[in-house]
Amino acid sequence: MGLFSHNDANGHNLSAFWQLSQRFWLGGKPRVTGLIVVMIGVVLAQLAVQFYLNQWNRHFFDALERRDGAELWTQTFVFLALACASIAMAATSVWARMTGQRKWRESMTRAILERWSAKSHAAPMNGHDHNAENPEYRLAEDVRVATDSPVDLLMALLSSVLTALTFFGVLWSVGGSIGVHVFGSRIDVPGYLVLGVIGYSTVMTALMLWFGRRMTSISEQRNQNEAEFRAAAEVLRGCDPGGEGRETKWMAKLERRLQEVMRSWRDLCWQLVDMTLVSHANFLLAPVAAYFLCFSKYLSGAMSLGEVTQSAAAFVTVQGAVNWLVDNYQRIADWRSSANRVAALIDAIDRMPEPSETEAMPS
Repeated sequence: MGLFSHNDANGHNLSAFWQLSQRFWLGGKPRVTGLIVVMIGVVLAQLAVQFYLNQWNRHFFDALERRDGAELWTQTFVFLALACASIAMAATSVWARMTGQRKWRESMTRAILERWSAKSHAAPMNGHDHNAENPEYRLAEDVRVATDSPVDLLMALLSSVLTALTFFGVLWSVGGSIGVHVFGSRIDVPGYLVLGVIGYSTVMTALMLWFGRRMTSISEQRNQNEAEFRAAAEVLRGCDPGGEGRETKWMAKLERRLQEVMRSWRDLCWQLVDMTLVSHANFLLAPVAAYFLCFSKYLSGAMSLGEVTQSAAAFVTVQGAVNWLVDNYQRIADWRSSANRVAALIDAIDRMPEPSETEAMPS
């Protein structure tokens, strides 16, 4: 089942969560539409700056190889201008993302509160039957995570797709083809750097998916155990010390909940260790792999130092873009867990009796 599926492992339907989200983002409010335009515009502007910085790598290192002092000073000023533009776009991106996240969280919280307030409160919410224990925490923390992460993830995904498409073209044009001798015959491989980055990224993504295959279930179980521990602590606070051993009973239950929390954190620790093996290896190997692919053409004189540097930078950029899932796997799992818990809360609220139903009940 996919990370963005409409149902979680426990069968909770996320349709209510998506409906509330669509009401905010697709409701046609001018301010929300403006935020969407700004966020997409920032992604495009950052891509343009990144493209010209990649071109700058080539011109700067070619000038360095020629020992051309005048050109080096020119490229220094070009870099400063690009750096200022990049800094301005980064700051604008933070403002747009956090504004969207804040407004979405507010809209989602108000909508859930409206549903809750419309129900009868004569009887407490039966959260244990619907995996919605500790609704106050879910309303505060899980709604925050469920509305924060998608904005960051979707902007990063859009940027990754556009970046990959743009820099595939850079690698194809700069890297060109390479001759490979097979059984005494020479075969020209066109766009070999593109094929190289696709192959490398495929291997890294497959490794991350394999090592991180249990991340979603572990994250969901950890959040569930934390919620049950908090719920048990709330009950203990209201226990009567002289209430026929009730305090001892709940202390034992609280101890069991604590052990489950610690067990889930231990599982999360080992899962992160496995994923770090892949992510850190990728961090070290990606630039080396790029230079390795360019060595033969540079040594033969078919590539200048600037072209090698530009190709290596484009390789790392494309590899990072293609590995969006690798870089965000843990955050996607955390988001899905929180979104499922918000959906469970909405489901539990919807199952609460209407005021007219409680009024009709015999006293």
